[in-house]
Amino acid sequence: MAANTFDLEDRDNESKDVEEKEENRCKFFFIIFLKFIFFLAFLYLFICSLDFLSSAFRLLGGKAAGQVFQNNAILQNPVTGLMIGVLATVLVQSSSTSTSIVVSLVGAGILEVKTAIPIVMGANIGTSVTNTIVALGQITSRREFRRAFAGATVHDMFNWMTVIVFLPLEVITGYLYHLSELTVNSLALEAYADGKKDFLKVITKPFTKRIIQVDKKGIQKIAQNEDVDTLLKICCKSKTLKNVNETFANGTSYILSSKKICVKECEYIFKDTTLSDNEIGGILLVASLILLCFCLFVIVKLLNSILQGKIRKVIKRFINYEFPGRCGYFTGYLAIIVGCGLTILVQSSSIFTSTMTPLVGVGVVSLERMYPLTLGSNIGTTTTGILAALAQDGNKMRNPLQVAFCHLFFNLSGILLFYPIPFLRIPIPLAKFLGKETSKYRWFSVMYLICMFFLLPLMVFALSVAGWEVMAGVLIPVATLIIIIVIIKIIQAKKPSILPTKLQDWKFLPICCRSLEPVDRVMNMCCCEKCTSLDDSDSETEETTPEIKANSGNDNNEVTHI
Repeated sequence: MAANTFDLEDRDNESKDVEEKEENRCKFFFIIFLKFIFFLAFLYLFICSLDFLSSAFRLLGGKAAGQVFQNNAILQNPVTGLMIGVLATVLVQSSSTSTSIVVSLVGAGILEVKTAIPIVMGANIGTSVTNTIVALGQITSRREFRRAFAGATVHDMFNWMTVIVFLPLEVITGYLYHLSELTVNSLALEAYADGKKDFLKVITKPFTKRIIQVDKKGIQKIAQNEDVDTLLKICCKSKTLKNVNETFANGTSYILSSKKICVKECEYIFKDTTLSDNEIGGILLVASLILLCFCLFVIVKLLNSILQGKIRKVIKRFINYEFPGRCGYFTGYLAIIVGCGLTILVQSSSIFTSTMTPLVGVGVVSLERMYPLTLGSNIGTTTTGILAALAQDGNKMRNPLQVAFCHLFFNLSGILLFYPIPFLRIPIPLAKFLGKETSKYRWFSVMYLICMFFLLPLMVFALSVAGWEVMAGVLIPVATLIIIIVIIKIIQAKKPSILPTKLQDWKFLPICCRSLEPVDRVMNMCCCEKCTSLDDSDSETEETTPEIKANSGNDNNEVTHI
């Protein structure tokens, strides 16, 4: 009897354990499901915040961007056109918008195709500022910030390297112009009325349009030298009336062949306020940055919470999966196709790369996988210009479509140069270097953002306006010095013995010329140490890449070497 009693008790205990395990499993999956729902909700708000950020920059800098395009004489200089493309895209926070403006100006006969090509190249650079800003949202964690900033700047590095190579080639040979001309001449062109359809905004527009609506054609009108009082959208639905009889104040009556009237006015929060475009843009900029940072913070926390243990390993293995054997070489090309397809779906390379940046930061997507996804995104974003060109009138479609194809062939050329041969994937080590430096000095990320997207374009723009002689006199010595330093640096890494003893390292230079340490001391004096240095606990557990491990022995006393 006692043995039977013990058996019954054991069975009861086993059944209770099974029930508890089932209950815990159900709770676990329910919590994961809730976290996933919250993740999607904050991802939606994150994408909306990017839309608000774009609207804020358009209100703040849209008129200036439009006025820049008015001066056709300045745009004849390809370097000036390149920098205008960078600055205009940074101001409107969208390469799709700036490229569409250029396409429309070419269609209207205001710009020539050859003049528009450098502007489109500059737009390619300017669009990468958004995901670089997004990377700053992970600045509190050393590991995440290093990875996120590298993942964001790999886009920057690719765009800058492609421009450095192909802008001079285009100026000398005009190969993009001739290749796109042959392509357009071989096509049977027909207008496509739905050319500006945006799939992502079907989801986000119901929310964003209740807050703010910006007239995208306003910047284009300013560029065409038309008077525009505000960039806010006033009329949401218009109707064209034919054979309208209109009487003017002096009593004169005319019969107009057609007249467009507003049937439905737009309704949103900032409508009918006494605030100017700049004031609304400033308010929207602050609000969108706060919303963006908050959403990014929550998304990263949710990702770290969801992607734990086996789940994290499975997803990480799936995203970064390499085909077996020799087929592994083609894995990156599949990633390029995926990046291209997703960008075409959302109609924005900024949104796609900005969404991927936090995933790189938390370690789910590797930098080596982010690179081909970014390249695919660069191809996908060219479809916006192509669709904008196809939306033009049939007799005005040829030149705008040629510009759009120039954009496509430019990105394809960069991919063919900087991806097929692993040795030439230069943007990856450059992005790793930037990620490493920003993980040491957080102020460096802000300085990089200001210098690369504002000060450098403005300086080169000013030099190009001053004339070819002035620009060449300044830029050629600087470029020559940079090339010499890069060559010496490569030889130091590969075969230092062939160099003179003094050039085998940079210790003969003053510390201010070979390290950021003196600047860091100044930053520490200006700000509290907590604001400029990263937490020690994070640095102790930092995952170090093989490249950084290899270089750690040379960086005992000096932080950043040339």
